[in-house]
Amino acid sequence: MPTIALLLASNIFMTTAWYWHLKGGMTKPLLVVILISWGIAFFEYCLAVPANRLGYASGWSAGQLKIAQEAIALIVFGVFMVTVLGEPVSWRHLGAFACLMGAVAFLFWGRS
Repeated sequence: MPTIALLLASNIFMTTAWYWHLKGGMTKPLLVVILISWGIAFFEYCLAVPANRLGYASGWSAGQLKIAQEAIALIVFGVFMVTVLGEPVSWRHLGAFACLMGAVAFLFWGRS
C-alpha cells in the first residue's frame, strides 16, 4: 500500500509539472516554464524513487512497478484533464484505460 500511495502522489506532481502551463501559462517564456516544471518534478522524484524501492523490496518486479505507475499516471492525468484543462472524457479514453488495466492484470495475475 505505501508503494501505491507514493506512486499516486508522485504522479500528481509529475502531471502538474508536465501540463500545468497549458492552462494559463502559455504566455510565459518556455525557459521559465521548463524551470518551474523541473522544480515541481523534483518532488515527483522524491516520491517515485522510494515508491520503487519499497515496491521492489516487497517483491514487486520492475515490470509490475512500471505498469502500476502507468495505470496510476493515466488515472491522475484523466482527472487533471477533466478538472483542470476542462477536456471531456470520450470512449477512446475509456478504451485506453481498459487496455491499460488489462496490462496490469496480466502482470499481476498469479503474483504470490
